[in-house]
Amino acid sequence: MKSFGNIAKDGQVRAVASGAIADGNPVIVNSDGTVSDASGSALALANGTPVAYGDANTAYQSITFDSNSNKVVVAFRGTSDYGKAVVGTVNDTDNSISFGTVVTFEAASQLNNAITFDSSNNKVVIAYRDEGNSNYGTAIVGTVSGTDISFGSPVVFNTGRSDSISIAFDSSNNKVVIAYRDVGNSNYGTAIVGTVSGTGISFGSEVVFKSATTGVTSAVFDSNSNKVAILYNDGAGKAVVGTVSGTGISFGSEATFESGAVDGLSTAFDSNLNKIVAAYRDEGNSNYGTSAIGTISGTDITFGTPVVFESAGILSTGTAFDTGVNKVNIFYKDGGNSDYGTFVVGTVSGTAISFGTPVVYEEATTSAFAATFDSNSKRVIGVNTDAGNSTKGTAVVVRNAGTYPNLTSENFIGFSDGAFATTQSAAINTTNTIDRNQSGLTAGQTYFVQTDGTLGTTAASPSVTAGTAISATELIVKG
Repeated sequence: MKSFGNIAKDGQVRAVASGAIADGNPVIVNSDGTVSDASGSALALANGTPVAYGDANTAYQSITFDSNSNKVVVAFRGTSDYGKAVVGTVNDTDNSISFGTVVTFEAASQLNNAITFDSSNNKVVIAYRDEGNSNYGTAIVGTVSGTDISFGSPVVFNTGRSDSISIAFDSSNNKVVIAYRDVGNSNYGTAIVGTVSGTGISFGSEVVFKSATTGVTSAVFDSNSNKVAILYNDGAGKAVVGTVSGTGISFGSEATFESGAVDGLSTAFDSNLNKIVAAYRDEGNSNYGTSAIGTISGTDITFGTPVVFESAGILSTGTAFDTGVNKVNIFYKDGGNSDYGTFVVGTVSGTAISFGTPVVYEEATTSAFAATFDSNSKRVIGVNTDAGNSTKGTAVVVRNAGTYPNLTSENFIGFSDGAFATTQSAAINTTNTIDRNQSGLTAGQTYFVQTDGTLGTTAASPSVTAGTAISATELIVKG
């Protein structure tokens, strides 16, 4: 408590808010002396700002979570346009992230990298276009050790120019699936299955899933149906379902999720409701940020009505599903607000999705988004290029509402006496003060802070005593 600079009225304390705090909500103190809304402030940043990890002029970021080492791995194009990667460690105590040494995996110009984690072999796999080798589609296997990563030898999967590359890991068959536009074959949408062995990877035969010019692709694995969905643009937003068998893949019927052209496409799997979540730029609707929800049945996929999450032009998106609270995070550049880095939290219901208020996390021009979920720290990590910082790659850690691995009886300090924005001096009603901002309480009843930040009459885990009610609206804090 020594970092608290001021004593407010009636024994309250004041501390700097890390994220918005709502009036009357329970509050925890962080290790740096700031305070957070235990009802789940939408955003918590390391030191109040995103963290740089890449070189100047970083581009084409992709990110995955290595559940063996509990690290995130970012692949990107860096200095000299070389393919590079770096390992990140999330600290769930203060929602910060730190990075190891940047490693070059391709000492030549590369584009369109995509990354996934093979949980069967505990390896990451990066697929990319190798401009140093005739623009061939190429993949490489990485091994994380501590805060470092090492790589095997690159392997070509397509002896032609490969664009719009995406990748997913099929955990039911222990295979990676790469989707791409095969420029050497009439720009057809194509997929191939890879098998990791040691530090190498081998491939089956290429399979065309769209015999027409195909734009951006995004591959995602549905662990409920054990299928891979590939979403793509062919002048409209389309999708097919792939079934892996051995080293091959077959596809069901094509479905449409957006009648107009799409770009900036990213996907995630909602493992709570078993849905595919797509985020994209709707070029048929003023380039608005839009999302559609897909349901796989057999070898087919159907979609609900698209929902706009940003009524302004966006460029690219990064999407991740938070299994801790069953929420979707979409990161994007908000063209209606100075191209600032922004994210929005979505909740899937049936074949629809609803969104909260967008949150700005980077007040600078941003681009090239990607996102992943760290199931160890229960945090979502978004990455992007930051034009406000020499176009370096930067990362931000998000704690979604309801994610409270750090809520304890020791760091719970009381209730907010008012609504406070990030960096404001927040007044907190602490132990033995009376908080008068509650509702629906029963006098004489002891209340406990729940894991979603609400109050209940029984203890949650961990057990955190909020206090004793003296009226429907008043609570003696920890009294």
